[in-house]
Amino acid sequence: MSLENKQNSRRQFLRNTTLSTLSAGLLPSIVKSNDSLQTKSSSVCNPTTLDYYGQGPFYTANAPTIINNQLASPAEPGTRLILSGIVQTIDCSAAIPNTLIDVWHANNAGAYDNTGFNLRGKTESNAQGYYVLETILPGKYLNGASYRPSHIHFKITPPNFPTFITQLYFQGDIDIPGDAAASITSGTYNATNRIIPITLNAQGIYEGTWDIVVNDSSVGLADIHLDKGVIYSITPNPFTDKIEIHYAVFYPFKVSIQIFDIRGSLVAVLDEQNLQPQKYKAIWEPNGNVHAGIYFVALKLNDLQVHYLKIQKL
Repeated sequence: MSLENKQNSRRQFLRNTTLSTLSAGLLPSIVKSNDSLQTKSSSVCNPTTLDYYGQGPFYTANAPTIINNQLASPAEPGTRLILSGIVQTIDCSAAIPNTLIDVWHANNAGAYDNTGFNLRGKTESNAQGYYVLETILPGKYLNGASYRPSHIHFKITPPNFPTFITQLYFQGDIDIPGDAAASITSGTYNATNRIIPITLNAQGIYEGTWDIVVNDSSVGLADIHLDKGVIYSITPNPFTDKIEIHYAVFYPFKVSIQIFDIRGSLVAVLDEQNLQPQKYKAIWEPNGNVHAGIYFVALKLNDLQVHYLKIQKL
């Protein structure tokens, strides 16, 4: 079978498959792959890397289960996107069913739903290791003075493997070269194989394929950078006029506390200075231009944002 025919057969399989109807319980936790699963040889099998920004500030726990593979409802504004792939072991020789995939991203206008669960949801790879999501291409938002490229967040938990968090980007995005995370081309946060092509199908919907390759040595969870520093308390929260931000750094760093609004725009910078390992306290007293709503407090060490917490101004 030619490569093109294999790819077409795979797309057709994914389109015709409703993941919720396939019984993953009929197979062992790792399923040996064959030619029909489009596995790759170990020489070209690239483990899925972590993203430099980790979980980021916009994650909400306990997202609902995705129904009928639709992360975005049919009425959601934006350019439709079908994303599919297979979850595999590090040598791409075996599929991993029952992998929990927690997904979230911005809407067409670049805003996250931080009060509900729009464009947030969880799904699982099926008995053959496949997953399918129908959503929209995420809009962009300012991160400081520049826009973050369009991206989708993934929090991935394969059975008997550590949880890991990463982001997916799209080829041709003009904001990738200037982005601190998407532009990394080597090492732990290498984004090269997380920048995927998308193409229009016969129905005028964009399609993309992203295979998740699980490295059993992956460092996991949202605390990927918490060996460097942490925000351990913010009080009061919610607040009206003033909050105290208690944080610690574990190595000498150039440190700043940054406040972002719900769209990701920088609102305030506190305590920007070189600090030694110790516990510290910052105070934020927003001026009258800061309205009631959801904000995010980020701890930045050198050029790395290592921890985020959500706050609410009344």
